[in-house]
Amino acid sequence: MKYVILVSHGTMAPGLHNALEMLAGEGREDILSTSLENGMSSEVYAENVRKCISKITKEDEILLFADLVGGSPLTTAANVIAEQGLMDQTVMMGGMNLPLALSAVIMKDTMDTVELMAMLPQEARDELKGFQITNTESEDEI
Repeated sequence: MKYVILVSHGTMAPGLHNALEMLAGEGREDILSTSLENGMSSEVYAENVRKCISKITKEDEILLFADLVGGSPLTTAANVIAEQGLMDQTVMMGGMNLPLALSAVIMKDTMDTVELMAMLPQEARDELKGFQITNTESEDEI
């Protein structure tokens, strides 16, 4: 199985996990998440990551998404994945957002992982759009 694992500072990863279940289906076993909460020690967070990935085997693949490249959630999760001997089947990406994670969940089983990870950043960028809503009614129409 290909697992999408979300890690973050605060509650971003569990919140994103919740949103993904709303959009891609509830009760999915292929989406896992944990987060480094304010005041949590790195040891407690590392243990949470271990619990999060406990059912993943060497036959599975991991798509690990984090809020920030180089942040403690990603580096600690990578260290735990390495200590579990799962690094060879893991790909990582920082700067996650909902469009990126949703595309990963929906497309992960239909694409090669390397191709998917190459496509996802552009997919996420394409969803970033600025816009402004203007009032088109004149004062006479109010």
